[in-house]
Amino acid sequence: MKDFVFVFRQASYDQGNTSADEIEAVNKKWNDWIGGIAAQGRLKNHGARLEAAGKVLKPGGLVTDGPFVEIRERLGGFIVVSADNLEEATTMAHGCPALDADGSVEIRPIWNMSH
Repeated sequence: MKDFVFVFRQASYDQGNTSADEIEAVNKKWNDWIGGIAAQGRLKNHGARLEAAGKVLKPGGLVTDGPFVEIRERLGGFIVVSADNLEEATTMAHGCPALDADGSVEIRPIWNMSH
């Protein structure tokens, strides 16, 4: 088995216009999808949901506010899973709730430093 990170990118949106019921329904989709991966024993790290605000450090020590809300999509979070290969990991990513909101899932093998 090899470890892969699923990086979730989602369309930027104003959460202030989202009802509590809509938020609850989306959270349930995420919990069900991640729970299905965990039930298979494939969830290595539950990862984290990222807040929209942050800072960006650039070469030369330049620090800017970011990520910027005017971008079309933002990094929403990540999880780490185990799979036999990239194709299997990609299949596991199907059904991700980010896809329902015009988002995407980036599937990347994790570099094994011991090799």
